[in-house]
Amino acid sequence: MKFSSTILGLCTCGASAFTHPPLTRTFQVQSGLSSVPGNQAYSFSPVQSSGEKDNSPGPLGRGRSVWDELTPITVQGGALRTWSLADPYVEKVQVFMRTDGRPLNANVELWQGPDNTPQKMSVYLEDGDMRPFNAVIETPSDGSNTVAIRNTHSIEFPLSACVEAEVDNAIANGMLSNTGETKLVQGGAIFTTPFSPSVGSVQVILTTDGRPLNARVELLQGPNNNKQVIEFYSEDGQIRPLNVVFETPGVGNVVRICNTATVEFPLTASVTPVMVDEFISDGMGSRNNAFIMS
Repeated sequence: MKFSSTILGLCTCGASAFTHPPLTRTFQVQSGLSSVPGNQAYSFSPVQSSGEKDNSPGPLGRGRSVWDELTPITVQGGALRTWSLADPYVEKVQVFMRTDGRPLNANVELWQGPDNTPQKMSVYLEDGDMRPFNAVIETPSDGSNTVAIRNTHSIEFPLSACVEAEVDNAIANGMLSNTGETKLVQGGAIFTTPFSPSVGSVQVILTTDGRPLNARVELLQGPNNNKQVIEFYSEDGQIRPLNVVFETPGVGNVVRICNTATVEFPLTASVTPVMVDEFISDGMGSRNNAFIMS
């Protein structure tokens, strides 16, 4: 009897020791954003980022440090990731994407309610490590907003993505508050802007007077050598403009903007240098003329 009681006691202890804890879902929340795979829908509460923001000037430093401050999410080839805005007062979000040096092909969309996509862009990067993607998406608080990123490449080409919310009206990190000279680009027209090797990054902003915006923005280095391409659509180019930063290492960089809409839909373009190395000459003895609008 004593032996049987001992065996029974050991079995009882063993059962309690190996009982699995209840399963709980865990989510990564970044500055009031909630990331879920696919089209799953959950309820979230806003959580603020715990780390201090990097106030270093220019998107190059910010783009590099953001991967240390936030938890990047890997989006495999063909996969879809969504970030739902848990805070209705978020007015803009900043989207970062990169790879380990491989090409990047992705679609970035803003969803507002069911079957409503007021803004979308198709992104191509030749080298997602040398020239990572850095853009700001306006999210007016007139409904539920979700940022969706779909990796349109094959499974051999994953990408890392970070989405950071700007819950106030401050300028997004790594962006300029004051844009430079603007240029009116009529429907079907092409606008090109070369700049000197001293420019390390440029900010491109495309807006309209409230009409839809359709444009193709390219970063070229040499004749027809696309390093980065963005095909952009917005149903209202005044409320949701294109605001993106191109990193421009090397020489011979040119930004080309094509208004792919008809002549009834002009757009206003602003291309402004963000980071300029004053110790790099343009090859003609000049260091001040870093940028030429044409």
